[in-house]
Amino acid sequence: MKREDTGTLAAATALGSLIAFVVLTLVVTSHEGAPLPGDRGLATWSLEHRPYVALAVARGVTYTGTGLVPYALVVLAGLLLGRTARQRVATVTACVCALAAAQAVRFAVMSLVARPRPPVANWATHASGWSFPSGHTTTSAVAGGILVLAVLARAPQSRRVLVLLIGCWAVLVGLSRVYLGVHWFSDMVGGWLFALCWLSLLVYAATRLLPDTYSAPAAPPAREDPRTAGL
Repeated sequence: MKREDTGTLAAATALGSLIAFVVLTLVVTSHEGAPLPGDRGLATWSLEHRPYVALAVARGVTYTGTGLVPYALVVLAGLLLGRTARQRVATVTACVCALAAAQAVRFAVMSLVARPRPPVANWATHASGWSFPSGHTTTSAVAGGILVLAVLARAPQSRRVLVLLIGCWAVLVGLSRVYLGVHWFSDMVGGWLFALCWLSLLVYAATRLLPDTYSAPAAPPAREDPRTAGL
């Protein structure tokens, strides 16, 4: 796909996901933070299906959705995207700032919406702050999305497997928040829509601002001409 077409698609995706996120936010606020249709059913299901092993796995997965792991992933993305040492410093810095900015904007939205979390009696892990949109879901989706974009741009032919693994991790982090009872399902959907909008804006900005050297394929190593070897 041409660079201009990629930018156009990214802009359309950003606009569509933003509209969907705004609509969902308005629905949440109009219900004064109360559970939306489907929220209670999934919360009840999670309470009734919590064997010890599943809880341990869910807690392990959910802990990777915040803190060091997401930032390690975006640092890796920056290293993949840069070709020279100077480019790598710039891309790592840009990726880290993109994730930090996403977290800051999400926190501002969360504070404005001020949606209460599910009842504390349902929690199977620690949580703090308001509920919408889910912080772990947003952070893991943005970090995973940035790494996916880097893999698609730079990784070898095995990129499909890598993209699948990264995507599954981000999805599981979001689902774990609902399973552990600290978020409603609509909080998770809000986090995914927010992340999709943010990632689309990043792609759009990259197609407009980054020089062609970042997207051009790497030149193959020069081969020595045997006729001139040893001269």
